[in-house]
Amino acid sequence: MTVTRQDFEDAVAAYWGAKQTQNELSKIKDKVGAGTAGSVRGGRHFDSIAALIAKFFLEAGYPAEDIRVSKGQRLELPGYYRPQKQWDLVVAHENTLVAAFELKALGGPSFGNNYNNRVEEALGSAVDLRRAVLEKLFPGEKPWLGYFFIMEDGPGSRAPVRIEKGAFPVEDIWHGSSYQKRFSVFCERLMEERIYDSICYVTSSAAAPTPVEPLESLDWRHFSASINSRISFLKELGLPKEDGGMLPR
Repeated sequence: MTVTRQDFEDAVAAYWGAKQTQNELSKIKDKVGAGTAGSVRGGRHFDSIAALIAKFFLEAGYPAEDIRVSKGQRLELPGYYRPQKQWDLVVAHENTLVAAFELKALGGPSFGNNYNNRVEEALGSAVDLRRAVLEKLFPGEKPWLGYFFIMEDGPGSRAPVRIEKGAFPVEDIWHGSSYQKRFSVFCERLMEERIYDSICYVTSSAAAPTPVEPLESLDWRHFSASINSRISFLKELGLPKEDGGMLPR
């Protein structure tokens, strides 16, 4: 079994409550702890996305206990500018942080209220951890960081956003840009600066849950390929060391 495009579309639809999670993803949710009390930090809406991502690692042989999706499973990772921070999905095997993911969304109608918070969260989480790596707080292989973001599609996220006049002018790219466009630029720059190893950015809504990928470089195909590359890289180094993460039959 592999993680398919259909799995991805089903998981995004399930985020909106528009579709029940497929039976296979339900098994994964049960195995790694999503969908239970104290579930995924991003809220239970993200259970389906967490299960989708967990499937990559379960099928690669990582034990279910290595894949952490709930607060009770120790999602905290050390930082440098602060002691620690809870991530939304953590895969840790032996002394290696295999992968850590932030699973976030921005919805309406007041997109502006949380836009800056989402930008600051994404930057702060990754920059803090990257600096902690330099302090040798992660003794195994270099950590891999992923970011999955859903922007609610609608008039409020598609319309141009006014730029306030400040002490200095902003870059031209921001003028006339919508929240959807702003996040495309933001995520693209996160990748260019190698702040995250891979990002999946989609727009979607409860009325039209099929995900739309504004930028090819941030689409599901590239995101899943990057996860698989990480798994293959560690496999060449002998990780995971023990079998035991296969899906229940």
